This record gives sequence, C-alpha cells and structure tokens, in this order.
Amino acid sequence: MVSRTFAPLNFTELMNTRKIAGRLFSVLLLSLFSVATADAQDAPKKKVKHGSFYLSWGYNTEWYTRSNLHIRQKGMGNDYKLMKVIARDHRGWDKDLLHQDFTIPQYNYRLGYYFNEKQDLAFEINFDHTKYIIQDNQWVRMKGTRNNAPVDEEVFLSQANGFYYFLNNGANFLLFNIVKRVGLYTTPDRKFYVDLTGKAGIGPVIPHVENNIFGMKNDKGFQIGGWNTGLETALRVTVMRYGYLEFAQKVDYARYSNLKVYNGRARQNFGTYELILSVGAMIPYSKNNPLFGRALQPDSTAIAPAQ
Repeated sequence: MVSRTFAPLNFTELMNTRKIAGRLFSVLLLSLFSVATADAQDAPKKKVKHGSFYLSWGYNTEWYTRSNLHIRQKGMGNDYKLMKVIARDHRGWDKDLLHQDFTIPQYNYRLGYYFNEKQDLAFEINFDHTKYIIQDNQWVRMKGTRNNAPVDEEVFLSQANGFYYFLNNGANFLLFNIVKRVGLYTTPDRKFYVDLTGKAGIGPVIPHVENNIFGMKNDKGFQIGGWNTGLETALRVTVMRYGYLEFAQKVDYARYSNLKVYNGRARQNFGTYELILSVGAMIPYSKNNPLFGRALQPDSTAIAPAQ
C-alpha cells in the first residue's frame, strides 16, 4: 500500500490563504449590506393620513305606509290586530321654529368619517327623530280575540273615545351607514363643489311609546323597540370648503316589537319615505386631505389628490 504524506503549508501559502479568506469575508459583508439596503428601500412607506370628519343637523318630514298594529294583553284576554291603520308625522318646524327648543321638531343629525385616500367612502352614524301618530278619527278593522272572545269588526279610533297611539317623542331611527360620495362639480380653487352621496345601513329603533288603548294608558317612555334598515341619497353643495347644505331623500323599513301598552305589548312594522334638509361642516383630519389640498388646474372639474 502506498502511503501519502502532506507537507504543512509554508508561510507564503498561509498568507495567501488568509488573503483569500479575507476577500471572501469582504464579499460576504458587501452582499449582506446590499440585501439590507434593498429591503429598506422596498419597505412600505409610512402611511399618509387623509381622513376627514363631517357633521350635520337638519329637519325632516315623512310619509308612512299603512300597517297592522298587533296588541297582546294576555292577562285581559286580548290578542288582536288593528288592520291597516293610517299614521302621520308631526313636523313642528313649520310653526314657530325660532320660538321653541331646536330639538322639539322632527330633526336629524349625521356624524361621519371619510377614511380612504380618495375621500369618497365613509362610515356614518345616522339618526332621525321622526314622529309617528296614528291618525285621529278613522275607522279600522279589528280582528282577533278581545276579552277572551273572537272579534272581527270595524272600530272607530279617536282620542275623544279614549284611543290614541303616539311615537310622538320619536319613532327614532338609528342607522350605522356605509357612505359613497361621487363628485359632480368643483371650481378650480375647491371653494365650491357639488357631490352626490349614497348611503345604506341598519340599526336599532329607539321609540318613545305613549298610548291609550280603548281608555287604558301605558307608562310612557323610551325603549329599544326593534330594528330598521334604510337607503338614502343626498345632493350636497359645499361652500368655502368647510360648510355645506344637503338635501336628502330616504326610504326606511322598521320593525317594532315589545312596545309598551297597558298590561301588555304591541308590535308593528311600516315603511317610511323621508325628505331631509341639513346644514353641516367638514373637518379635515390632516393637511394631506385631498379635499383641502392645492387648487386644481383651471380646466379641471375633478377632485384630485394633493401632491
């Protein structure tokens, strides 16, 4: 068998080996530095805030669909429906508006936040203080059980005969909306622009229930009384960038349940068509808001983000 022996490296070869290792180490450091620099350049930039708040106050008028009022007073042997009752609103703002508290008439408020870069999407708290009053002096059909006996007859509803049914301190629709804004026109300096907004949402109803059912009064008061859902479109005219006037129409569907009546509960559901006129203000969250940035070019009518 042939044995092989290896001579140790001499000094010159050792130095050359160290030089090669040093060069490799330098190349490795440069590679790591290059990767780190590239990662830093590719890292996401700090997010720029573009949000804006808005709030408004206004007054409304509405029209209601006919509805069935279902009354249950178990201890009295009553479980009947008043069929297709007619109801009206009670505006309050069309008489002596400046001589009463501004929360007495039918009012509404909106509080929202535009959250995206284009400032055309928002979340909104939408509240309508609407009044629902069963029309006095009307004939309706009553069907079901009253005083433990079957009943199917026409009855006359009037306050003079001891019957009224009010959600007069509010049928009170509360909605949590998603909002979409579409810009229609703006001047180059952005001090005047016109928008169209669409809204959709769902939320609870918070009625103030007051009634006298055939001479028997309830303990009136506010309560959580069901839920509602609504769709709204509005035309908004903004002046001097911050203030606006808004005219809106809205449809709402509400289901009321467990409403307090004397020794029992009532439920009903109805649709509403509503007209609303409001004044409001826009409040930018940061200077980067595109609605409050630099002026547009003279030939432009679109709202473009600030540079």
